[in-house]
Amino acid sequence: MSEGVEILGSVSEANAHILSDEAVSFVADLVRTFRGVVSERLAARVARRGKPLAFLAETQEIRDGDWTVAPLPADLLDRRVEITGPVDRKMIINALNSGATCFMADIEDSNAPTWANCLDGQVNLRDAVAGTIELHDEARGKHYKLNDETAVLHVRPRGWHLAEKHFLVDGEPAPAGLFDFGLYFFHNAKALIANGSGPYFYLPKLESHLEARLWNDVFLRAQEKLGLPAGTIKATVLIETLPGAFEMDEILYELREHSAGLNCGRWDYIFSYIKINQADASRICPDRGQIGMNQPFMSAYTSHVIKTCHRRGVHAMGGMAAQIPIKNDAAANEAALEKVRQDKLREVQSGHDGTWVAHPALVAIAKGIFDEHMPEKNQIATASRDDVNVTAEDLLRAPEGTRSVAALKHNIRVGVQYIEAWLRGNGCVPLYHLMEDAATAEISRTQIWQWLAHGATLDDGEPVTKARIQAALDDEMNAIRDEIGAARFDDGKFAEAKDMFFEVSTSDELIEFLTLPAYERILQRSNQ
Repeated sequence: MSEGVEILGSVSEANAHILSDEAVSFVADLVRTFRGVVSERLAARVARRGKPLAFLAETQEIRDGDWTVAPLPADLLDRRVEITGPVDRKMIINALNSGATCFMADIEDSNAPTWANCLDGQVNLRDAVAGTIELHDEARGKHYKLNDETAVLHVRPRGWHLAEKHFLVDGEPAPAGLFDFGLYFFHNAKALIANGSGPYFYLPKLESHLEARLWNDVFLRAQEKLGLPAGTIKATVLIETLPGAFEMDEILYELREHSAGLNCGRWDYIFSYIKINQADASRICPDRGQIGMNQPFMSAYTSHVIKTCHRRGVHAMGGMAAQIPIKNDAAANEAALEKVRQDKLREVQSGHDGTWVAHPALVAIAKGIFDEHMPEKNQIATASRDDVNVTAEDLLRAPEGTRSVAALKHNIRVGVQYIEAWLRGNGCVPLYHLMEDAATAEISRTQIWQWLAHGATLDDGEPVTKARIQAALDDEMNAIRDEIGAARFDDGKFAEAKDMFFEVSTSDELIEFLTLPAYERILQRSNQ
């Protein structure tokens, strides 16, 4: 083991190769080199809170400049349908075989970061890159293996705000993003290149171009350590924070040698909008279900992504279709699929170069829409969107709509069930015909927090209070128990999830991410 590194979690024989001496030394080097900068960037986030958002005067020259990102490799020119999901073995096989052009294997929002999940995920990714990944499901009598043709693999490491507390370097936890990125890159970069592809990543939760610069420096260091040319790595940045939307050009500029474009991470973006505007009573959000892409602030954000990316010669990826097939109700299923069709039609007609789906059954639907309206590999050269001129006021405009008792109840029901699943190690949960991950759970709890903080009135004429939330939470726990059955409820972690949901929805100060206290609960359980 590398000197100064301590691993606190147990490592199975199957996972030992992932934590080889060479791999651990590689990750430790990244941690020692960049941990201080990670801390600086997180401190800068805190210092920026509460200050007015605007396009940066000091980077005006970058926004006005006539520059483009480096050319893309051949297998990233067409990204019309990307499927996303966690890094469990079955999901990886099914997603790579789904017919999608790309698969984003998610170590972040759809992965509950238990130590076992993180190590198993790295093994699964290594086997996928090697082409040897298989799974035999004895209970169902099914055997899963890769097809001859598979989707192009991307990996999303955890964000800068998260730590991997099972992996200590010089007595301190490693930034989780460096841990995830480092292990995957070390074990797979050269094999990916040999396969005719490359190490491709999605970067989450960035709030500034300086955070993008940090990732770029990490890429340069990692490539140098493995003897690979600069620019081998390609990364797509999720524009899923409100501050990040004000620095799109700058983010692309910092990563211009390694950039694969931007993605509209719509659910986290809504969460960020609530969080950043938490003290502003003029920006209290309506029901979650009313904050769609037709809201002016959401339309401005996506249009700005398209214009910015195409001006810089790179992809502008659309957002997630969270619908999943509805069995035993043909009418409801068709209504859900029609929502997907209309969402993807809006995206392709507005100029997006590709889109996201959460379920393999949606791949063909999304692909059909993009095939019909985007005959070329992308729209970078044909959809300049010169008609777009987004202002700060456009990005900050308050969403319109109403607030209802039904939405309060739904937020509680979704939030509690998601947290309960997360505490059991599952970060991707189908609930009420939608695939929920941490981002949608964040919307559910921050919306309630915002309503409580400002005493917002619901459609029954009564304000949201802490007592009202507690009463609604008690009622919804009973409803969940009736819905899923007493045995499943009693065997689960619902009492703990209830307490945690109340905590993150009613705390005096808004908790930055619900995954921070949830991760501490996972650690406590692993130490018991």
